[in-house]
Amino acid sequence: MQETKRQKQVAGLLHEELSAIFQRLGFNMIDGGMISISSVKITPDLFDARIYLSFFKVKDTDAAMKKIDERSWEIKKELVVRVKNQLRSMPQLTFFVDDTLEYVDKMEAVFKKIKQEDKSSDQQD
Repeated sequence: MQETKRQKQVAGLLHEELSAIFQRLGFNMIDGGMISISSVKITPDLFDARIYLSFFKVKDTDAAMKKIDERSWEIKKELVVRVKNQLRSMPQLTFFVDDTLEYVDKMEAVFKKIKQEDKSSDQQD
């Protein structure tokens, strides 16, 4: 289903504000790795927001997600203060791990292996 203009606007607003909040609260650097908000998806009724987090060189993503979930009330509280004049009601925030970077790395490794196998088979011929 196509996102409406309002969904995109609210998602953009939440993405921008959440990025600033993560930076202020120190969530962008956990366990020597970096966390960034890769995307925000809003339901058509604007009541639920899915926040996808990208982890770069974080040793334990489950522990990092647990930290974020434990302090989600603090994140939402600050977000409400920042967007209270722009939104009538605050969407329910749900955080998810965005594993597209891991998937890309795995696919690159597979393609690299295939390319090496092709080179070795060409050399044998």
